[in-house]
Order: sequence, then structure tokens, then C-alpha cells
Amino acid sequence: MQQQREYVGIDLHRRRSVIVRMNEAGEKLSTVRIANDPLELAAAIAKAGPEPEVVVEATYGWYWAADVLNMCGAHLHLAHPLGVKGFTYRRVKNDERDAADLADLLRMGRLPEAWAAPPAVRELREIVRHRDKLVRLRSGLKAQVHAVLGKEGVTVTVSDLFGVAGQAALAATPLGRPFARRVASLQRLIGVYDTEIDQLDKEIAAALRDDLGYRAIQAIPGVGPILAAVFVAEIGDVTRFSSAPKLCCWAGLTPRHRESDTTVHRGHISKQGSKLVRWAAIEAAQKAPCRTPIKEEFRRIAERRNCRPIARTAVARKILTLVFYGLRDGEIRCLSEVVEQ
Repeated sequence: MQQQREYVGIDLHRRRSVIVRMNEAGEKLSTVRIANDPLELAAAIAKAGPEPEVVVEATYGWYWAADVLNMCGAHLHLAHPLGVKGFTYRRVKNDERDAADLADLLRMGRLPEAWAAPPAVRELREIVRHRDKLVRLRSGLKAQVHAVLGKEGVTVTVSDLFGVAGQAALAATPLGRPFARRVASLQRLIGVYDTEIDQLDKEIAAALRDDLGYRAIQAIPGVGPILAAVFVAEIGDVTRFSSAPKLCCWAGLTPRHRESDTTVHRGHISKQGSKLVRWAAIEAAQKAPCRTPIKEEFRRIAERRNCRPIARTAVARKILTLVFYGLRDGEIRCLSEVVEQ
């Protein structure tokens, strides 16, 4: 007699998790609560038989659970957090009900799924995201230096206070003792961040040295090695998107659409999806050199709509479209034709 396929829902938390098993008819077979230990998770999944269908919400710390489930031969499904927010409508909300609902949605084929990135992509994302975090922290330290100078009434006359000329000017600026001490401390911290960021840049370059898509998308005006690395790491396998508009939608660069009967509302961009990809596309739109087609399109839209932010978003969507073809094909033919001409 052929064993029925089982469906397993896991409500994953930081310390403990609840696992609910169901059969194909939706009957609950068991409910267990385990400590977040790989051996305990593997033992609980083994009771579901060979190759069970398992769903985990894409929440805090799902990486280790995904690796254990893959080693156990389970078919992993990653539930999209936004798609399962409807659980909050219940009068009674607890971990067991959440896990059971996840398994039930999977069993009925109605589970809103997210992409489970493989280990190699997750490792690259970790490096890129860590670099992004360090840069933001370093920017905060630099802002503190400007704030200290403002308290002392010092006017910054150089374009880059942290360049060679700026550091020389800062060293020659007389400051009160506590203010000078704070600036010196901030400069030392900025130096530490510079060292760490430089090291991460080398790791990223080494990891993507042979990536054709990484090299191809750097031909897009405004996209350099760092922004290209963000696109490669965050998008991952670009073939999971059937078209460029779907990639733009995933990145949150398309308008919201609300429709009911004859009423249709299209609002601002959704901003749902990867914040880092959305930031990289906007940053590339701003950094695009003058006298390039992308910059000319920005100027044209800004004049027509009389709104630079709208123009930036439109150009960012155009850049992300080019990124899609560059990652998919390893080249961007429309840019190659411009270069050849």
C-alpha cells in the first residue's frame, strides 16, 4: 500500500518551534513543540515519512532550518510573510494554529511562496548586506563629525571632509578639548570601518570574478562594482522571473493597483520587496553620467512631469529592466549596439 504524502507546517521562532503534520485529507496527525536544535528538527521530520512537503515562514533565522530540511530529503516551501498576515484575523492566535494553517495552505496549493535562496547565494548576500550596514554606520560617524564642527561654528569649505584635503583642513582646525577628543575618536572609528569595508570589497570582487552577469550589468550607466554586486546577490537566480516587469514588481518599483468594480486606483510605488535592490536602482539612476541615454530620459521625464523623484523612479525601473537582461543573457544587447555605433 502506497504511503500517503504528508504535509508539515513549522512555526519557527528564536528558541522553540511548533511542528504540525497533516495527511492529504487535511487530518491533523501530530503536533510537537521542539527546541531549535538540528537533531530534534531532523527527528521530528523523519516521522513524516520520505520526502514530505514542509513549509516554513521566511522569518528570523530560517537558514539553518532550511539546511536541515534539505538534508532530510524534504521538499522545502518558504511562506511569504506578507501573504500569511491573514492569520491575525483569528480570535485565537497561537503557534499551533499558525503551523496548522501553513500546512493547510500548502496542502490546498494556496500557499504564497517566497524563493528559498541556495547556500551560495545566502553567503554572498551576507557579505553584501554586511558591507551595506557598515557603510551606513560609517556615514553616521561622519555625520557626527560635521555636527561637532557645527557646534564649534566651523564652516566646512572642502567638498569631502574625509578626503586628503579635508583631513588636512580638519587637523588644522582649532577645537575645544572635548570636541577635539570626540572628533579624534570618530576618526579612529571611521578608519576601522574603512579597513573592514575595503576587505569586504575584495571578498565580493573575488566571489564574482567569473560571473558573466556581474560584468555585463556594469555596462549600465551608473552601475559600478558595488551596485552590481547588490543586484547579483539580492536577485539571485534571475530566471525565476519570467519577465523584466515582474522583477520590477518584486523590487517594489511598480505602482500599487487597487480595483473594485469600475473603480481603479493606481498610487505610488508599492515599496514591497528588496529594499537593497530598490536603493541600488535609485542610486544608479542618480549616478548615471550626463549625456547618456538614461540621463536624457531622466531629464525628459522630469520636465514633462515637473517632478524629479518621479523621474528617478522611472529611470530606476529602466535600469532594473536592463539588469534583468544582463543577468539572464550575460550581455545587454541594446547597450552593445550603442557602443558599436
